[in-house]
Formats: sequence, C-alpha cells, structure tokens
Amino acid sequence: MRLAMFNEFCSLKLLQVADTRFASIVVMLKRLKLIKRCLQAMAISEQWASYREDDVGKAQKVKDMILSDLWWDKVDYILEFTAPIYDMLRIADTDKPCLHLVYEMWDSMIEKVKTTIYRHEGLEDDGYSSFWSVVYDILIDRWTKNCTPLHCLAHSLNPKYYSIEWLSENPKRIAPHRDHEISMERSKCLDRYFEDESELKVVKFEFAAFSGGRFPSPDALKDRWDLLPLVWWQYHGSAFPTLQSLALKLLGQPCSSSCAERNWSTYKFIHSLKRNKMAPARAEDLVYVHSNLRLLSRRNVEYVNTATKMWDIAGDSWNEGDIHGGAGILENATLTLDEPELEAMVIGNANTSATTSESEVRSEAVDLDDEEIGV
Repeated sequence: MRLAMFNEFCSLKLLQVADTRFASIVVMLKRLKLIKRCLQAMAISEQWASYREDDVGKAQKVKDMILSDLWWDKVDYILEFTAPIYDMLRIADTDKPCLHLVYEMWDSMIEKVKTTIYRHEGLEDDGYSSFWSVVYDILIDRWTKNCTPLHCLAHSLNPKYYSIEWLSENPKRIAPHRDHEISMERSKCLDRYFEDESELKVVKFEFAAFSGGRFPSPDALKDRWDLLPLVWWQYHGSAFPTLQSLALKLLGQPCSSSCAERNWSTYKFIHSLKRNKMAPARAEDLVYVHSNLRLLSRRNVEYVNTATKMWDIAGDSWNEGDIHGGAGILENATLTLDEPELEAMVIGNANTSATTSESEVRSEAVDLDDEEIGV
C-alpha cells in the first residue's frame, strides 16, 4: 500500500541501502534529493493518513524529516563533501585506462573535500576542524592500504604532470620527479621491474632525460600538455625506447579489477546451464568475440540507440521484457542506480511488455545488494 502510494507521486524508485555495496548510502541520498518534491507532496496528501494508521509515531517522524528544510540541508552537505570521493570511485571503477591518474585524482579529491568542509564551517585554510580531522584520518588510512609503488610510477610517466600549464594551475603542485614520496616509490617499482643492473641503469638515464625535458624535438615539450599521455609516448617516446615500452603498458592500464569482473560475468552467462555442454575453449572464444564487438560498437552513434544499447547491462540473449529471470541485469546494473535516465529506459521498456499483475509489480523494491532493478 505504501509503495503504491509513493508510485502515484514519483516515477523514480526508492533505493535500499546495502552494506556490501560501496557508496550505497551516497547513492540513496542522491536519489532522495531527486525525489524531494515527490516525497513532500506525498507527505501532505490525503493518502498519507492511510500510512499513519500503521504507526502514528513513525509516520509523524518521517513527515517531519521530509518537510524539514534543516534536514534537507544536512543531506545537501553530505552529498557536497562526499561528491569528490564518490566521483573518484566512479572513475576508478571502470575499465578505462586511469592508473596514471589515480595519484593526481587523490590529491585533488583531498583538497576539494577539505575546501567544502571548511567553507561550510566558515573556517580559513589554516583553521582547525575536528570533523575534517576525522574525515582526513579515514581517507589517509584507506589511501595507505591501496596506494602502491605502481601508482607512483604511472604518475611519473604522465607527460602532462611536467608541463608548465599543469603546474601553474595550482601553486602547490610540483613535478613528479621533485616529489620525494613519489620518487622513493618509483625507485622501488623500477628496482623490482628491472632486475638486470645494466637495463635498470639505462632506464634511470632515460627517465632523467624525460623528466628534465631533454627531447630531440621541440614539439615534444609543447605536446606534453596538448596530447593524451598514451599518444605522446607513441609519438615522441622513441627517444626513450626502454621507458616507452614500460609507459605504454602502464598508461593503458585500468586501476581496478572491474573490467575483469565484467568479463567473468559475461563468461558466466555464456557458459550457463543453457549451454552446459559447451567446451571451455569455445566459451572463451565467445567471450573474446563478445567483448571485442562491444568495444568496437562503442565507437558508433548507433550503440546507444539500437539493440546494442543493452549490451552493457545484460547478456547476448537479452529480452527487454524479462527483468525477473533469464539474463537478468548483469554487468552495469549498479550504474543505473545513479543514472535515472537509464533506469527510466529499462523500467519503461519492461513496463510495456511485463505480464506481472499490478499488485505484484508494486510489491517489489530495488535491492542494491542483489543488483536488481525493482519495478
């Protein structure tokens, strides 16, 4: 009954917090903000009396919170100072090459969170905030567990971070070869990667020339800011052949296992009970072809407008009306939790063909832990 009443006022769905999903609370708060007007309209409607009959005290508390400007201000503040953290997680949790961006994203994220908290508390940059101190300790603890020498090496091989344009954006920025922490971690990584002393010596000389801007072509110096890091190394890296080989590997590397997990999900669907007699080699070939076709399709405008628009959500036997069984919602279901347009498209298509009765449909809810979309 309560869900049916909510559906009368809002086209989007409520989300349920799941501790097993990262940032699920932030996603839920963002959804609450999107449906703020709908919730307020529902709380002052005549239908609200039917909800009050179940638990008068709880209903009044919920109504007071929904109609309280102070409570919504707190929601806005939480979303504001967690936005840089959430954005960094979203970027890192993709299959795009971003290993060389992690260190810089971390520094920028720390500054943005601090600026937001200090502005909210009305403090100067040199002031003290007990709340920021707690947040900072949590972030540093997490960074210490996840930061590796490989992040520092990839950061050091990004030509952009040596350009005048990048350094002048913030007076606190310094080039990677002048940062003591990055230099120490980079040395550890190079020592482990190049066991041969002569090869390690060559790499050190090449890195010294690269970081010092000693390039055979003047365009290489200017293109550090203009070109993408991977393109720069492909075009200008021949002067440092050993370092170029390493840079091309690191600058094309994602920084999380999400891309591998999506590949496992595709393999699991292809080698399912429907095809349990398939040889493993055949299944691997199908996964390989499926993944590469998807990557090629992303270059076309038709990718988001034709049948392939569902490739990142379900398997290759996707049925738009079948969201309860079969393929289900596979790879990027969690992305729709923060993308109302995609959710509306998926749910809208399902509504046109689903045969479930109205009462059964309204009894369902979105569960982040199961990664399913409720209708």
